[in-house]
Amino acid sequence: MKQRLTNLALIFFGLTVLNPSVCRAGKPNADRPNIIVILTDDQGWGDLSINGNTAIQTPNIDAMAQSGAQLDRFYVSPVCSPTRAEFLTGRHHVRCGVYDTSEGGERVNPDETMIGEVFQRAGYQTAAFGKWHSGMQYPYHPNARGFSEFYGFCSGHWGNYFSPMLEHNGQLVKGKGFLVDDLTNRAMEYIEQHQKDPFFIYLPYNTPHSPMQVPDRWWNRFKDLELTQDHSKKGSEKVGHTRAALAMCENIDWNVGRLLSTLDELSLANNTIVLYFCDNGPNGSRWNGSMRGRKGSTDEGGVRSPLLIRWPAKIKAGTMIPQICSAMDLLPTLTEMAGVEVTGTKPLDGISFAPLLSGSSDGRQDRTLVHHWNGKVSVRTQQHRLDHQGQLYDIPSDPGQREAINEQQPGVVAKLKQVADKFRAEMLVDFGKQFDERPFVIGHADAKRTQIPARDGIGHGNIERSNRWPNDSFFRNWLSVEDSITWDCKVGKTGIYQVELFYTCPKADVGSTVELSFRESVLTGQITEPHDPPLTGMEHDRYERMESYVKDFKRMTLGNIRLTKGQGTLKLRAVEIPGSQVMDFRLMLLTRIDQ
Repeated sequence: MKQRLTNLALIFFGLTVLNPSVCRAGKPNADRPNIIVILTDDQGWGDLSINGNTAIQTPNIDAMAQSGAQLDRFYVSPVCSPTRAEFLTGRHHVRCGVYDTSEGGERVNPDETMIGEVFQRAGYQTAAFGKWHSGMQYPYHPNARGFSEFYGFCSGHWGNYFSPMLEHNGQLVKGKGFLVDDLTNRAMEYIEQHQKDPFFIYLPYNTPHSPMQVPDRWWNRFKDLELTQDHSKKGSEKVGHTRAALAMCENIDWNVGRLLSTLDELSLANNTIVLYFCDNGPNGSRWNGSMRGRKGSTDEGGVRSPLLIRWPAKIKAGTMIPQICSAMDLLPTLTEMAGVEVTGTKPLDGISFAPLLSGSSDGRQDRTLVHHWNGKVSVRTQQHRLDHQGQLYDIPSDPGQREAINEQQPGVVAKLKQVADKFRAEMLVDFGKQFDERPFVIGHADAKRTQIPARDGIGHGNIERSNRWPNDSFFRNWLSVEDSITWDCKVGKTGIYQVELFYTCPKADVGSTVELSFRESVLTGQITEPHDPPLTGMEHDRYERMESYVKDFKRMTLGNIRLTKGQGTLKLRAVEIPGSQVMDFRLMLLTRIDQ
């Protein structure tokens, strides 16, 4: 990404920018609150009973609002990785180099300072459990971004939610049970282990993102449930998908309840900030208030998220915040609440709403937020939204964006159109995949292991992906010595690396000789053991998926290769194929062995 994205003016298109040189007074560690941030994946504003959904019961999440604060108009981005970037950095996702949800476009530029780093420097124990989706290899990996403990997966979605392959601080491991339950268990264990120290836990759940998988305990209540609540998209609703999504949300609520109970049992609840929000609008046409838009849309329903925040020691029960706020506000808000210094960050686009939580006015003027995705730009003020087609709506009276008021409010239209035009001119120039000059990093100096998945590679010749959505896909149809897989990459440190492959191959096709090369280095090895498991995942799906099915890939050592620091192309090809194919390829794991 060109450097100009990080050198824009400090105040632009109506967003107020904080001065990073302003430090907040520190507090002794004993006085600092613990912090838990829960982020769900593809859950809409309307997928909570507290917001009026009559088909679902979310008593534990609802109780967070009743015993703490609820932000009535809180906004995120239309899709997942941009929202994560904005929460983690306090800055607009376009500034951070995020332009896609896979193949490298989800990575947050390494020169951005993340919220984990800020709290880590302040003496907090920091951990992330779940879907990272902000980069896999160092320096984008969560362990490189301020989180000492990481358990989960780094891709945009995962293909199996029952005991899948996961990662624990760089090591590939097998999960235990249903993934959301497993992640919550890890968080609870971490709280118990670090109860005497201030901790910052980021808990990005992977549901209700597809594949639509949930244990019987929650599915059984919904599998035959009649959905009677009316909404504008009722005619196009996929009822089975909605039932699965709501069942997954009730499972999330149960896990939130377990987490809160752990805090109570350890007498930590009073001084622990627990925050709950979603990454975008709902991943289906289902009830979402009367708002227009869903996931992927810059309309109200695509970017409005619940935000519930509980801190019994400081936040009055039942607090309601009507001012519009953003995911970008969370870094400055949480650091102010915790008395943590903000140093080393670039100028923040977020504004702390901590004063609003204490009943004070923060003195802000009419706020302007710009929402962007896939070239579409929408502008939101406290009263109005200008959609990507230039139509103006009065949101409090018309949340469904049904009646444009351009003729009645030409001055507002002109003002917000100017904001949108300035955003396009200053932020979207040199933005996108065609301008991404960031290679994938192998063997970063601070990382012993590097995952190199099919997701980040390019298949040549006959080779094809198992699915159009790359995140949890594998390469198949490897038929010829002319076929290859390549990665444009950069070796961060010269050294000897052990190469492991994750593959499948039927018995009749065993024996292919494959070659891995990078610049002048070459490693040759052979597929000697058959491993031909079936595709799986469909047995757990409650609704037909769009994403790839998965396999139980076999792990084998190909050998050792010496890689020299520098940029180049990593290439995997076959030099001999005795059968009809080489293998199905999921990933490589490179481990530096000459420490």
